[in-house]
Amino acid sequence: MSKSETFSAVLSLFTRYYNINTDSAEPPFAAEAVFQSHNEQYYLIKAAKVADINMNEYVYFAECDSLSAEKLRMLDETAWERGSAKAVPGFSHRSTDVTLMIVADSVDDDAKKLVRKMRHYKSYKFGMHGWSNYRLAVIECMTGRAFYNHQGRSLKKLVSNIL
Repeated sequence: MSKSETFSAVLSLFTRYYNINTDSAEPPFAAEAVFQSHNEQYYLIKAAKVADINMNEYVYFAECDSLSAEKLRMLDETAWERGSAKAVPGFSHRSTDVTLMIVADSVDDDAKKLVRKMRHYKSYKFGMHGWSNYRLAVIECMTGRAFYNHQGRSLKKLVSNIL
């Protein structure tokens, strides 16, 4: 598959549950996706609220010809800063996750090693007001391989449907 075909296939996987923005995505990203979930639990009547839970996920999509370690660091820092800045910690906040999906024709060896080491995590008031996790998946179109960080391994099944 070519890079553009792979990129459109990745975007199509997220269309069912996410709101995807391809028109006005801020550079260096080609697209952004948002998933927001709000859940309330109450006992017998709505006035007796037991729980109020908000979960958010922000996915950033990047497309490049060749992915170097420097470019990976720049995309990683930008995605984490933008996604974690949208977190609104509080009693009802459960999690705000940030995911970065990169589709590249080729990936440098240094970048392949660096993908596994990319980790971000933030806890708000020792987890009482929620947390933020970071997932990363890099797809190399030339070889048909994908690389993930520790949290990004949960995307393996999703990406394997494309490859």
